[in-house]
Amino acid sequence: MRKWCIFHSSISVIGQVSYTVPEEMPKGSFVGDIAQDLGLDLKRQTTGNARIFTGDSAEYIELNKEKGVLVVKERIDREAICAQTAPCALHFQIILENPMEFYSITVEVTDINDNAPVFKRGEMKFGISESAVRGAVFLLQQAVDFDVGANGLQNYVLKPTDNFVLKLQNQVDGSKMVEMVLQKPLDREKEDYLSLVLTAVDGGDPQLSGTVQIHITVLDTNDNAPIFTQKIYQSTIRENSPSGTQVAIVSATDLDQGSNGKISYTIQNVLDNVSDLFQINRENGQVTLIGNTDFEKRRQYQIHVQASDEGGLTDSCKIVVEITDTNDNIPTINVMSKSSSINEDSQPGTTVTMINIQDRDSGENGKVQCHINENIPFTISSMSNNFFTLTTDSELDRETASEYNITVTCSDEGVPSLSSSVTLTLHISDVNDNAPVFERSSYEAYIVENNTPGLSIFTVKARDADWNQNARVSYMLEDSSVNGVPVSSYVSVSADSGVIHAVRSFDYEQIKDFQFRVKAQDGGSPPLSSNVTVKVLIQDQNDNPPQVLYPVQTGGSVVAEMVPPSADVGYLVTKVVAVDVDSGQNAWLSYKLHKATDRALFEVGLQNGEIRTVRQVSDKDAVKQRLTVIVEDNGQPSRSATVVVNVAVADSFPEVLSGLTDFAQDKEYNDNLTLYLVLALAVVSFLFITCLVVIISVKIYRWRQSRVLYHSNLPVIPYYPPRYSDTLGTGTLPHVYNYEVCRTTDSRKSDCKFGRAASQNVLIMDPSSTGTMQRIQSEKSILDEPDSPLECPPSPAASLSPYTSLMPTL
Repeated sequence: MRKWCIFHSSISVIGQVSYTVPEEMPKGSFVGDIAQDLGLDLKRQTTGNARIFTGDSAEYIELNKEKGVLVVKERIDREAICAQTAPCALHFQIILENPMEFYSITVEVTDINDNAPVFKRGEMKFGISESAVRGAVFLLQQAVDFDVGANGLQNYVLKPTDNFVLKLQNQVDGSKMVEMVLQKPLDREKEDYLSLVLTAVDGGDPQLSGTVQIHITVLDTNDNAPIFTQKIYQSTIRENSPSGTQVAIVSATDLDQGSNGKISYTIQNVLDNVSDLFQINRENGQVTLIGNTDFEKRRQYQIHVQASDEGGLTDSCKIVVEITDTNDNIPTINVMSKSSSINEDSQPGTTVTMINIQDRDSGENGKVQCHINENIPFTISSMSNNFFTLTTDSELDRETASEYNITVTCSDEGVPSLSSSVTLTLHISDVNDNAPVFERSSYEAYIVENNTPGLSIFTVKARDADWNQNARVSYMLEDSSVNGVPVSSYVSVSADSGVIHAVRSFDYEQIKDFQFRVKAQDGGSPPLSSNVTVKVLIQDQNDNPPQVLYPVQTGGSVVAEMVPPSADVGYLVTKVVAVDVDSGQNAWLSYKLHKATDRALFEVGLQNGEIRTVRQVSDKDAVKQRLTVIVEDNGQPSRSATVVVNVAVADSFPEVLSGLTDFAQDKEYNDNLTLYLVLALAVVSFLFITCLVVIISVKIYRWRQSRVLYHSNLPVIPYYPPRYSDTLGTGTLPHVYNYEVCRTTDSRKSDCKFGRAASQNVLIMDPSSTGTMQRIQSEKSILDEPDSPLECPPSPAASLSPYTSLMPTL
């Protein structure tokens, strides 16, 4: 069976079709050919994404879009869906998109005999007086059959029927009130207990039934039963009335006296929840509300009340309670179809969401109107009863608003009005129209030299106003070079985080700063990028000790400064010159006198390194003075260097020759003392004899070699020591001696020529020299002497400042 109708409008097409199916059909059973009945093309169902919308109900029917038919999706239990309501129908809609259409479908579910009559209690107990008269009525428990119509409960059978027969009374609601009527008086002395079986049968095929045991205890004489003043009571209450509300008052009378005439009232309903909603005062028959009633669930209740005396006689009546509606249900918003995102270039009028509104109240309480929040580029309109569409009404811009929280509020027309709302989040899709922007126009980073390779130096950060992949920023170095070397050999940058790492260990003394450019690029298509300049400044560490430039420390020569015995206080002896390749305070040098032969005679300038006399020099002062000066920088921790300055107290050059020799001997002795002691302790007596043999052998060998060289004609090997002069004339010696030495391989043939004295403040002497000076002449006479036994070429004179010396070997 089917019926359908179609209405045309400018927005959509609305149709209605009805089908009838029996309950409990297997899954996949055919319901109806929706494509044929609605005149829909199968291709339209596929392209329009046809689907079923059931609101807040369970889905029992599904749509086969390929065949255009409705089939059973889940087992349909009519009793679970509609209970005793008949007819029972399923209501749902079929929705299509592009353009948006919907059709209303009704599927009526018919009953089958799948439920047997059942009694809620497994037994019934009665206490009946033996004096009960024929015709006494006893109300029995009703059976319930969830089926309807012919399949529902039809009849009752009582066995045995020796004393009682059944009496059935049809009720207004279609049910049967079951009463047991006494047809034969009871005799307690013969039989004080009876057991009956009550059977309830339905009208289905095959017929189903249910039974209950009736236990009767025969009581002693009580010949008057209670009688209600009326058999049916009417009452009306509003739904959701407060607990304790009075529903009705029932009353019964008993002509007996004493305990046999004392009446108590009880509610006999056992098949529904009446006893959970209502209670009765056992003594006065007042019925009150103890639960919550709901008009939308049940609109009428029938309360069966029994009046009993203490002799076991009873009577019954019925209270019919009507429930009236109040506006106690808020509208329910069901989103039928929605888009979670929309392009920012969508045209006004684009449908975003389609919703269905349901209100379980009736009349004016169930009429609903909807609206949305203001100041957003959307509008909501009604397309039919309880159906609304949400559309755009102006252009969108993601950079202005990346998403909208659209609150749909629906209100009914009840008094007071009830409303509900739902918030829909709509994301605006992005296009890549913004390049990454760095937080600064340029960066400066600092790193201390001697760093560990891989150390994090700095972090650059760029932000992109776009979204998702278009805003995903990656970092990279632009190709450039530093001092001819690719910048990638100096630093690297993390593509994800922008952290800049040092690739190598930096040396401040080699490179003090460099700069490069970092590019930030987004993940859009095509990608957009920007760049920024990063300057890295190397910070100095105190990793270099001071270096002494003057006086020069050599391994084999001795440098001596001359101080005349008549030198005044503050006489400038010499100046220690040192440098530190570090920078800043790491290169600030200070000079301290560490050791001295006579600490009371000399002092060292803390900042300039000048060695000056503290007091008047006298003849009593030692000729040779040895000063140890420490040069220290200002780094943390500080580094230092030590220089030894030899000072000779004398007026002229010849006076200090012996002193210089002593300096050299002392130096040589001090340098080798430790070595000699170690060797002496090591060899002890074992090497004593060996040393004697070696010494004798060496002496013989040298004597023989010298004899050979003396008689040979080997050429002379000349040596040209430098000349010394003081151009400033401010040194510690009053003259400069220009001299030349020519030697052969035989020391006995050596010849030394001395020029005339000049101003000289430094004297250099090789302590290993064993020759003696033959004569002292002027430089001019030496150079012009024609009959010199050995001619030596002239040597250029070296000019020494007060802080510079040359060290020839004599």
